[in-house]
Amino acid sequence: MNIDALRASWRQVERIGDEATQYFYAHLFLAHPEVREMFPVRMSIQRAKFFAALGRIVSNVETLADDPEFVAQLGRDHRRFGVVAAHYPAAGGSLLATLAHFLGPRWTDELAQTWNDAYWAVAGIMTSAADQAAGDTPAWWDADIVATERRSLDVTVHTVRPHQPYSYVAGQSVAIEIPQRPRLWRYYSPANAPRTDGSFDIHVQVVDGGEVSGAFARSARSGQQIKLGAPVGTALAIAPDAAEKLLLIAGGSGLAPLRAVLDSIERSWHETGFAPQVRLFHGVRAAWNLYDHEALSALTDYPWFGYTPVVSEDPGFPGVQGTVGAVAARGLDLAGCTALVCGSPAMVTATVSDLSIAGVPRHAIRYETFGQAETFEPVADRGTAKHSSDKVAQWM
Repeated sequence: MNIDALRASWRQVERIGDEATQYFYAHLFLAHPEVREMFPVRMSIQRAKFFAALGRIVSNVETLADDPEFVAQLGRDHRRFGVVAAHYPAAGGSLLATLAHFLGPRWTDELAQTWNDAYWAVAGIMTSAADQAAGDTPAWWDADIVATERRSLDVTVHTVRPHQPYSYVAGQSVAIEIPQRPRLWRYYSPANAPRTDGSFDIHVQVVDGGEVSGAFARSARSGQQIKLGAPVGTALAIAPDAAEKLLLIAGGSGLAPLRAVLDSIERSWHETGFAPQVRLFHGVRAAWNLYDHEALSALTDYPWFGYTPVVSEDPGFPGVQGTVGAVAARGLDLAGCTALVCGSPAMVTATVSDLSIAGVPRHAIRYETFGQAETFEPVADRGTAKHSSDKVAQWM
């Protein structure tokens, strides 16, 4: 396989942007109209996800044999859309047709064979992973919303209970489909460690322009049934005894998986008497979105836990002000800590940069990408973070 030619041709098509993705799906739906119902009505986000995933695969194609997990997870995830092995030739044909259309005379027989070989190598990993998963897990789990609590103008907490046993680890995420937005699956994170009754809390924050978050936060109600994908993610899933010094940095409802990790540590503390030193920074734009402030403040009674709320766009807030990553990076002795970061892509990018500049090794900074490109570079000083006390300078 000519990997250099594969990557060079992909870069040429990638520069074309959305026109290429539109062509791909138009070709697929015209050639195979039976698959159209598997996709959402509005395709803009789906198109972006498809080509982002393809770009990641092409960028790492030479390591697929040694590290196939990303592609295998795609195969398992596609089960919830009803994708089966018979659908892969259709998608492959439309992909090659798209490449041929936009590459024109650069689309040679040799390049076509390279892409064909690469596609079927990927398809083989995906179908194998899907077949394996089908042996012991459903394509999705049905679950009921059993309680709903509006925590702020933008944040709602739903408690859900799956109909069947559902196993996850604190820090993992779950793809969810709600009846108000069919076929639009979005990742959310359980905000607690697994409970004996199987229920877990989901923090839903309204996102500007989000196709799902507004409906999930404001329209979903107790008694409604939703669908859950298999739990995914390993970066934020950390055992209570895996680090001596743990730094949790959350932006908005990115608090949820870190809250689950904290719940797991609290339980371990009660059972074993051991807990790492934990410091949580929760960053929001306005003070009223500190939606778990009371409960987190109460946890500071534990000798191992410290909590700092950070507000970035409310000059009247009497506590710590600034961007949450910058505050965390400047205010602590970070030697030997493991950092877990969760929030919007922009927040994660900024926080990883801030921590890197502060000297935290990249291997000690953990975050999930779920297929997003990683483009973290150190950035210049973002300005001085304001704080009202010297508590920021202490771990506890």
